[in-house]
Amino acid sequence: MDWKTFQALLSGVNKYSTAFGRVWLSVVFVFRVMVYVVAAERVWGDEQKDFDCNTKQPGCANVCYDFFFPISHIRLWALQLIFVTCPSFMVVMHVAYRDDRERKYKAKHGDTAKLYNNTGKKHGGLWWTYLISLFVKTGIEVSFLYILHRVYDSFYLPRLVKCEVSPCPNQVDCYIGHPTEKKVFTYFMVGASALCIVLNICEIIYLISKRIARCANKIKRRNRNLTVDQEDYSDRFKNGTLPVSNRDLKEQPPSFKTACKAAYRPSGLKLEEKMRASAPNLSSTS
Repeated sequence: MDWKTFQALLSGVNKYSTAFGRVWLSVVFVFRVMVYVVAAERVWGDEQKDFDCNTKQPGCANVCYDFFFPISHIRLWALQLIFVTCPSFMVVMHVAYRDDRERKYKAKHGDTAKLYNNTGKKHGGLWWTYLISLFVKTGIEVSFLYILHRVYDSFYLPRLVKCEVSPCPNQVDCYIGHPTEKKVFTYFMVGASALCIVLNICEIIYLISKRIARCANKIKRRNRNLTVDQEDYSDRFKNGTLPVSNRDLKEQPPSFKTACKAAYRPSGLKLEEKMRASAPNLSSTS
């Protein structure tokens, strides 16, 4: 195993994960991959060799082993780890796609131009990619647990199995090698998988609740700004300081007072001019 490449992939996924995602990665790569590579693979490596049956009939032991172990635990766990870790790299690929778009945008509009404030921030499409990857990982974990439960009858591993499959001549007793040790590792891997499911569900709830809280804060902030603007408008209207433009004044219809003033003002001016004209000039007679 190339641990440098493994560490690079781990750090790349861990960089864009939440707190629950980092714990999930630690559980997967430490408690599952390390246990799988170091211990579980050695325990289950000799399962067919230690599967003994009390018969010398050729092919009977192989057929009974295939009947009771249709899917090897070690290969099933290997497939599970591969399928579970693949959705996490969807986020890394999406961030790499954003980085490439950002680079092309800067090359076209200049280094100061920005298409994203932060390419690794979970907003927009990246948030949906991250959420979908969590649902896919949870579905894969549940599916593999169901397969293991269905095939091996509640993850139980007996010491003795009785086989009546052809070409066995009659009912044959077969013994599983190291059943207690294999049972312990089976329960450990199942428990680690269940813990990963719980962490994925917690992360899904965390992401959705955080998104809802952010949307609620935006709506609250918008309503608060609208309320402040309405209060400011009403205060100006009450104090008579409401600014009115010339265009609004022109568009407003004339009131009764203004119409009366406009009608009687010219006649009043004419009457005053006639009185001045008819009055004698007293200053010239004195």
